[in-house]
Amino acid sequence: MPFPGAARLARYAGLVGAVLLAVAGWLGGALPRATPAPGLGDEPWTVALWLVGTGMMVGAWWALRRGAPSTRWAYRTAGLWALPLLAAPPLGSRDVYSYACQGWAYAHGVDPYAVGVAGAGCPWVDAVAPIWRDTPAPYGPFFVLLAALAVALGGGLVGAIVAFRLLAVAGVLLTAGCLVGLARAAGVPTRRAAWLALASPLVGVHLIAGAHNDAVMLGLLTLGLLVLVRRPGRPGPLLLAGALLGLAVTVKATAVVVLPFAALAAVHNRHTVRALLRDGGWLAGGALGAVAVTSLLTGLGLGWVGGLTHSGDSEQWTSPPTAVGFVVDYAGGLAGREPGAVPVIRAAALLLLAVLVAALWWRAWSGLRRADDVGQRVARPDAARPRAALLGAGLALAATVALAPVVHPWYATWPLALLAVAAARTTWFVAPCAAAAFLALPDGTNLARFSKAPGALAMTALAAGLAVWGLLRLRRTGAARPD
Repeated sequence: MPFPGAARLARYAGLVGAVLLAVAGWLGGALPRATPAPGLGDEPWTVALWLVGTGMMVGAWWALRRGAPSTRWAYRTAGLWALPLLAAPPLGSRDVYSYACQGWAYAHGVDPYAVGVAGAGCPWVDAVAPIWRDTPAPYGPFFVLLAALAVALGGGLVGAIVAFRLLAVAGVLLTAGCLVGLARAAGVPTRRAAWLALASPLVGVHLIAGAHNDAVMLGLLTLGLLVLVRRPGRPGPLLLAGALLGLAVTVKATAVVVLPFAALAAVHNRHTVRALLRDGGWLAGGALGAVAVTSLLTGLGLGWVGGLTHSGDSEQWTSPPTAVGFVVDYAGGLAGREPGAVPVIRAAALLLLAVLVAALWWRAWSGLRRADDVGQRVARPDAARPRAALLGAGLALAATVALAPVVHPWYATWPLALLAVAAARTTWFVAPCAAAAFLALPDGTNLARFSKAPGALAMTALAAGLAVWGLLRLRRTGAARPD
């Protein structure tokens, strides 16, 4: 537990950092105006305020990464940091304007999965980032419905932005309400889980100030998982949990990787194939039902699946597969060839992701089966099952981020929310989240744009090093395991 003086210093250092970010946002944030050309801007003081504020928030969050003085203290401090950001314009991204235009299109009878917001005739299209003006919506039908409601209730662009921010705050509050229950179920200190998942600058800047729909997805995910760990093996709660997880998928499709691990948490007693099929079947029924109902009631069908293919239109080295593709293309250019490796390596990474998710699931399943057979539930008899499922889901989300064709800073909040309540060690996933906080400027400019070649080389070297380390560790683990 940190010393009271150190904790107090961290609290107010983070608050000052949040205020600086809000000021930088008003000076040069993602305001509802025509998007400027990508660049570091004409106001160096804005960039300086942004980087100093980010550094103060990240430093304060990092200092207490092993846990805040208490769970209540963590909640209060995270809320305190959020106040200046609630008063700021959209920060770190212009995606909220895309949400508004997609909601406007659907509200006016245009299929957002068939045309981009420019073709739909959205009156606010100038505020949308140019790269996304002609692409279909990549989000599920439930979020498109929420976006249309936000536009209708807002009555204009500013009102719609306020409505989207309220949706994001509701998602963060829902996640906050589930953290204690999930952490207790997994045997993890609640003061640590609350601090890591809520006080991260990524949450305040991108989920709250940026109003990203990832907040809604995480709220639905954590609530569904909490229902599971509280009421496993019961058809009614399993259907409800499945419906909540299905709604999360119809916000952002990446939530689907959590479902196989949720099925493990659904089993009440011994983890037999029969029990998995029975309890997992109820869960799957709820999830499929939610997807089917939202797709039919909105009249959008499954058109949103096609929109996912455009999510990789942006090419940045922050995605490891994309970075590796860049390096291969650079090497080919030196040899006088044009390999065009980026789409190939991205496809290979998605295949690798499927293999990794399957391997993580099998590892969790095998561990639970061994625990059932041998009775190895020593430290926390009631925590072995939830922790295995939650940790597996967090690792699957981490793999999804690492192998995705495009990676934005706020993507790191997906695994962060679950690893905070399930992982034994924290530095390995807190450090990447801290680094990701520095990638975006207040107007949404990604700093990766200005470091394409060196960034790609560094990311490729890091990915290669981690791959070698992982293989060596697997080899040692295999050699140490008794026959």
